[in-house]
Amino acid sequence: MSDVAIAFEHVRVARERRTILDVPRLEVPTGTTTVLFGPNGAGKTTMLRLIAGLEKPDAGVVRVDGRIGTPAGGVAYAFQEAVFLRGSVRANLALGLELRGLPPAERTDRVDASARDCGIAHLLERDAHTLSAGEAQRANLARTLALRAPIMLLDEPLAGFDRVGHARFLEDLARLLRTIAGTVVLVTHDREEAFRLADRIVVVAAGRVRAAGPLRAVLERPPDRETAELLGYTVLLDDDGALLGIPPGALRPGPGARTFRLVVERVLTVGLEARLVGDIVTRAGPVPVELPLPAGADRPPPGETVQIAADAWATIGD
Repeated sequence: MSDVAIAFEHVRVARERRTILDVPRLEVPTGTTTVLFGPNGAGKTTMLRLIAGLEKPDAGVVRVDGRIGTPAGGVAYAFQEAVFLRGSVRANLALGLELRGLPPAERTDRVDASARDCGIAHLLERDAHTLSAGEAQRANLARTLALRAPIMLLDEPLAGFDRVGHARFLEDLARLLRTIAGTVVLVTHDREEAFRLADRIVVVAAGRVRAAGPLRAVLERPPDRETAELLGYTVLLDDDGALLGIPPGALRPGPGARTFRLVVERVLTVGLEARLVGDIVTRAGPVPVELPLPAGADRPPPGETVQIAADAWATIGD
């Protein structure tokens, strides 16, 4: 088996004479979970559909396991919106296996295993059209897992969950992905999901790949300001002229290894938490931020300048 499961080579997709995707080169290593991350409309789902063979590029090629096009049975695709035919959840999960010619006993074993892994074993005999949005997404993933394809494509698999359900399924999905021997390509616009699930991350914006590589490497050194901001960094120019990216959650009031001055705009109460809202003073102008105040800390008045510190930071670009 090749070390590269998927390769984009000079791929371009246009609609109404407008280029919506332009990927000169991108490789997805075999056996990894690669997250396509970026805002809505960035081109992530188009990339997934190209891998699945549901769309063809206007230029260039997409290779799957070294071949142009998608080999039969080589890819399983979980669409963002779960769609089910009439009948039980079990029947819907088994349909793809039946179409692939698996014998009844093996179909049953696979359906039972994937339903158990996705936490829906108790729903197998229910009418698929009565599932809640979160249950439907779990069933959607179970149907894809049951196919046991070498490459699994997941388009926004956590869409449709409420806050509690999202947290639970995110943990379940992270656990499942650790046990999958194949290659997974997952689309999300949610940073928490991307950071929690990815071995490798591909940052996509306006139809172009802005960064790609192991998650830690991309986070430690974002290549440019836009990529850093997409990843949730506070970006500022320090006194030495370096462009710094401070990752989410790394700013706090008080002294530290790297300190900044913040002009307080207000203190905002969110539930039981107080949050300090203001502008960091930099040589290039003010940079707005919001950070939690420790429990019991004094609440500075608007207009006061306070010291804040970064516990981590990354140099952006060269």
